[in-house]
Amino acid sequence: MSRIERQTFSKDERLCSTKLIEELFDFGNVINTPLFRVLWIKSSISLPSPAQIAVTVPKKIFRLAVTRNLMKRRIREAYRKIKQPFYSFLEAEKIRIAFILIYRHKSPADFMTIEKSVGEVIRKLIDDIKQKQDKC
Repeated sequence: MSRIERQTFSKDERLCSTKLIEELFDFGNVINTPLFRVLWIKSSISLPSPAQIAVTVPKKIFRLAVTRNLMKRRIREAYRKIKQPFYSFLEAEKIRIAFILIYRHKSPADFMTIEKSVGEVIRKLIDDIKQKQDKC
């Protein structure tokens, strides 16, 4: 019988280190999609999970905190559902990364749109990591 993986989003997967966040903004690689801007970096310190993520929704775009929090919840939920193949890739390559998803669309998107866009972000992230690996 196959073991079913639980789709959770634990504290270990959240990016909380201010040192790592500063490093991301200073030296991180950038990926742009219509809905998100992604900053990512291979972690210089050992992380408890293959990837750590932070989600931001700018106050400049959404003035109401209720709307910002709704968007962050939708993004985290989409990531939680899609992350398993991404983690498998990172485990196989023995890579630990940290990244920030910055929402940049002018209006709130529905969950299905966000889910598709997060999937696109993860595919682009895998491709970008593969390209960086090939150069080294």
